[in-house]
Amino acid sequence: MRGGTNVEPTVHGSMDLPMGLDDIGGLPDGLGNRDPGQDDKAKGAAHHGSNGKSAEQAKPPANDRIPSDLNRWKERLEREVGFNKSFEVQVREVPFGDRRIAFLFLSVFVKDATMNEVLKRLSHLDPSCLSHEALEAYLTQYVPAMQVIRTESFNSMLDQVMMGNTAFYIDGQEAVLLIDAKQYPARNPEQPVLEKVVRGSKDGFTETLLMNIGLVRRRLRDRKARFEMMKVGMRSQTDVCIGYIDDITDPKLVEAVRDKVKKVKVDALPLADKQLEEMMINKGWNPFPNVRYTERPDVVAAQMLEGSLVLFTDTSPSAMMLPTTFFDLVQHAEESRQSPFIGTYLRWVRYIGILASMFMLPLWFLYAQNMAVRPDWLWFVGADKTGDLPLILQFIIAEMGVDLMRLAAVHTPAPLVTAMTLLSAILIGDIAVKTGLFINEVILYMAVSAIGMFATPSYELGLANRIVRLGLLVAVYFFKVPGFVVGTTLLFLYLALARSFNSPYLWPLVPFNGKALLAIFLRMPMPESDTRPSLYRPKQNQKQPT
Repeated sequence: MRGGTNVEPTVHGSMDLPMGLDDIGGLPDGLGNRDPGQDDKAKGAAHHGSNGKSAEQAKPPANDRIPSDLNRWKERLEREVGFNKSFEVQVREVPFGDRRIAFLFLSVFVKDATMNEVLKRLSHLDPSCLSHEALEAYLTQYVPAMQVIRTESFNSMLDQVMMGNTAFYIDGQEAVLLIDAKQYPARNPEQPVLEKVVRGSKDGFTETLLMNIGLVRRRLRDRKARFEMMKVGMRSQTDVCIGYIDDITDPKLVEAVRDKVKKVKVDALPLADKQLEEMMINKGWNPFPNVRYTERPDVVAAQMLEGSLVLFTDTSPSAMMLPTTFFDLVQHAEESRQSPFIGTYLRWVRYIGILASMFMLPLWFLYAQNMAVRPDWLWFVGADKTGDLPLILQFIIAEMGVDLMRLAAVHTPAPLVTAMTLLSAILIGDIAVKTGLFINEVILYMAVSAIGMFATPSYELGLANRIVRLGLLVAVYFFKVPGFVVGTTLLFLYLALARSFNSPYLWPLVPFNGKALLAIFLRMPMPESDTRPSLYRPKQNQKQPT
């Protein structure tokens, strides 16, 4: 800054010098009358970004160099990116003295205000005494953008342009300036639909990666927090970010996840994080989730403080937290927003609902088929009549009906969802009972199980529990009591042997950890929650300052 000029942010948030032609310290005159030392400074500045770090790289191979002739440059753009065919790929030529300059950008990403400011700054220079080295130096130092880097690689230029950056080409030079003047289509943060809370923040992740990182950083101003950016997908070049706290998270976990992301070889990730998960974790036909998804930045910040690692994927409004356990998937942010007593009560109600969604229907079906094994205190369980259809067929049809109703609710316009639900649940259910196809008990217990499934915080776990319920129903139908016992035992063994990123899936039950298991069943007061879970192998076990 000169003469005490204040620095103020531009419209895109970068820091810019609000000075006119005279405030630059006579730069045009300096461009026309420079000594050799000043030439060297201009050339040196041409290889630095606005952050002051050198962006000069090794010379690219001959087939990757940028043509020094503007016409040949445009001809190659026609072959490589469909210039003059694809409407959003645009080149704006601007005559500037005895040279021609051009801007390559995608019209759907370019930020008009920033580019107008760039052109405005160019008008301050004197074309008659301007060399391309000085122009490059001037733009590098004074262009109002968040970042300006120089590259001599044609492929690198195209990759940056496809991300939304603008390439500034000077005729006669085998290099371009890449200007960060992009603006992605984005929506404002809103409360996640699947993770609503009565108390607490109402903001959630969006489809813009940078905004999601900002929401986490707002809650986690730790200087040890790290967010490493990587790219996945040969065609999509999807941004993937690994988030962790350097002095808490297990370095072996960080290295393992980083290696898995690097080894992902895929054409593209149009479905973002779910496809990334399947490429990283080869779980086959396992219905249970191996990672925990969330759309809440406060949950992500809390998990990072525990020692967990988080994966963000651009274009996805959710983040993956890993490793995870079965008990992590049944936690909800609402419990931590209430007092420990109320939080514990809500947690137990949720646990009972989840257990009911898995075992209530199979148990009722077992007792209805075998009255002899029914305890006396469950005298009300069973059915006096079974209806025109076999009970197992009633259950399967009811299960498919609930799933169909859920899918219809997703695809039905919001104003019609209530009417559709009433039509399906009341009219169809009531008519089915009155006609004798179904019995009241099937509808009742099916509704309770469905409520328990919807009360499961993890959507993926709720769907997996439904598969368990169907499997137990079939086992009870064919094998009665042994079918239920063997099916439940096999389920427990399967979950006990399962692992999520080399972490036991049923921890802290298997292997047993009494203190951690107590924290699962009880929402402990904040002062008493002073240690981090040993599952994550954190560098610092103590959570509360001493």
